[in-house]
Amino acid sequence: MSPLEIAMVAPPWFDLPPTAYGGIEAMCSDLIEQLSLQGTEITLIGVGTNGTPADFVPTCEHANEDRLGQVLPEVAHAAALTEIIDKLDADLVHDHSLAGPLMARGRTLPTVVTAHGPVNGEMGRYYRGLGDSVHLVAVSDAQRRLAPDLNWVGTVHNAVSVDRFPFRADKEDFALFLGRACPEKGIPQAIAAAREAGIRLKIAAKCREPEEKVYFDREVAPLLGPDIEWLGEADRARKVELLQAARCLLFPVCWEEPFGIVMVEAMACGTPVLGFRRGSIPEVITHDRTGYVCNDVGELAQAIGEVDRISPHDCRAEAELRFDVAMMAERYARIYQSVL
Repeated sequence: MSPLEIAMVAPPWFDLPPTAYGGIEAMCSDLIEQLSLQGTEITLIGVGTNGTPADFVPTCEHANEDRLGQVLPEVAHAAALTEIIDKLDADLVHDHSLAGPLMARGRTLPTVVTAHGPVNGEMGRYYRGLGDSVHLVAVSDAQRRLAPDLNWVGTVHNAVSVDRFPFRADKEDFALFLGRACPEKGIPQAIAAAREAGIRLKIAAKCREPEEKVYFDREVAPLLGPDIEWLGEADRARKVELLQAARCLLFPVCWEEPFGIVMVEAMACGTPVLGFRRGSIPEVITHDRTGYVCNDVGELAQAIGEVDRISPHDCRAEAELRFDVAMMAERYARIYQSVL
């Protein structure tokens, strides 16, 4: 049997792999690498430069980091897909972009779409409008429950190459917030919990977009002090250093987060995760083993005080068992075969 050939469509914002922020791009890069090791032939359709083993067809010579979220890069990326895919000898398209699935209707090749964001509200109407032209994959059961009527073909947790996150058992006396500056991620809640618990908090967060800067100036900057350190955006190496050293990662999201890959990265480093009972958090954190699932800031502060009960070795073992990229790739390979 000849190897499966996949056209992998990345979002139009960052190089693969990303150098700093870019959870979807990191997941795509790891998935491509692992599928390639398993014998799958992959052509990556993305932007900028390619650091993966896949063949590469760019829709734009440069990444669009400074235009993240704008409409035109997304639709221009999607518009280029039909001509590119028609020239490939692919068996299946796996699309991680937002607008790309619009081009699937009428295409003879089946299209698998990983829903990396929300699936309710306007996004739910969007996916319903695509109908059976795409085969949707959820990144958590919690995400799938929000719209059970969509054309789901499976649920696959995002994962990381655990070996690339060195384990560290001895921790320093600070809590860590790692994410981006926006209301959904809960930076003020993390600050309040850290202060109540009497622990230093380091905040490494993406803050590039105008709305992120406005949010930082209005909601975050007034809360900073000697016990709350703003680090700005961390590149990959700095992120790993922080995750290794932190006593715990705080993940107090204020929306139904479909999946937070930083939780897995923390566990891989042996760092417990403390988060709110929202979205996929109870699905990822094993309460009282790899962290604590909390209902409010008070419980989060209490959990910080009890985090030394969590074994870093248990966190690492859980990451290896449930969230390593080899398992993710195998699950996607089964989905590809079932769709074909």
